[in-house]
Amino acid sequence: MTDSEIIRLYWQRSEPAITASREQYGSYCHTIAWNILGNAQDSEECVSDTWLQAWNTIPPHYPRRLAAFLGRITRNLALNRVRDAGTEKRGGGQAALALAELEECVPATENVAQTVEDAEILRVLERFLRTQPEQKRNIFIRRYWYMTPVRQLAADYRMSESKAAALLHRMRMQLRAELEREGIAL
Repeated sequence: MTDSEIIRLYWQRSEPAITASREQYGSYCHTIAWNILGNAQDSEECVSDTWLQAWNTIPPHYPRRLAAFLGRITRNLALNRVRDAGTEKRGGGQAALALAELEECVPATENVAQTVEDAEILRVLERFLRTQPEQKRNIFIRRYWYMTPVRQLAADYRMSESKAAALLHRMRMQLRAELEREGIAL
């Protein structure tokens, strides 16, 4: 079933939309949840919540890319679970580690006053990633969006863990320098 067919089922409020989403994107969403939560039960609950949120969100939204839409829902639900339920204290996945790595170059946002600066950070980040070679850009996105463990990245890109970690460190330092050049306080 194509994405447009699945989306059409959501718009028709037809329950097979959830089944089709689960069949096509279940393992993808589970991987995202697992990388963040590191707990099978929490990951499964998060993925189940993804289908409910998709049901409640489509319509009125019409996602251009269903995979990205469902992945974003899953990621946000998993990160909320980490923050709200203390999952990371129970040995959760990569979220705490990956976010801690990014803290050295991107400030945490804890108040509304930073909303404008957040948009500027996003603009600089997007520009920075566009200038990177495809492999480096993919490694960075997989680490900090999908929370893929460094060990897995190293295996997938056939490099040592230390090389993958060093590459990510250099990219964070380059991003930090770019943010400072743009006058963004860190």
